[in-house]
Amino acid sequence: MTAREARAAALKAARERDSQNKRRRALEVLDSLQRTGTKITFARVAKEAGVSNWLAYSPGLREPIEAARRRQEELGIEATADVVPPQSRVSNASLKTDLALAQQQIKELREERNRLRERLRLQLGTELSYTDTSELAGRVDEMSRANVALTKELQQAQADNKALRATIQDLEDDLTATRQSLRKMMRST
Repeated sequence: MTAREARAAALKAARERDSQNKRRRALEVLDSLQRTGTKITFARVAKEAGVSNWLAYSPGLREPIEAARRRQEELGIEATADVVPPQSRVSNASLKTDLALAQQQIKELREERNRLRERLRLQLGTELSYTDTSELAGRVDEMSRANVALTKELQQAQADNKALRATIQDLEDDLTATRQSLRKMMRST
């Protein structure tokens, strides 16, 4: 073996050790995040392990990270504020605007609710004049069942909304990590 081949072999061995060390650190960080119940993302694992996002998505690391994320989804672990990348965070002015719009919408909905209640009260008063109590009891039961069904639908819709927001957050994290990885790949070429 020539001196050049020996140096190449030594460099190759050093790179392999370095790669194994990085993968080991990433797996240790993954275990730590799971133990503490911290929301797991590819970007977070890469950052805390001090490795590239590309490595977190590579075969051998991607699978355990995805499995840990699925377990957290099943357990209902939510993202915390520090998981959201700075470019995805919302400004205070934007939040104030959203709050003002929401308050205006709440005010309008309350006014509409009050108008509808008044119409319903008048309608029910009119119907009371023309119906007997057995028919009214049946209608009340029917309305109660409809109310229960609508309440269940609302709860399901809220749960679906929460799950979709979590999915959006995860996709934004993945997109950020992918963009960073692509930038690094473009710089290296």
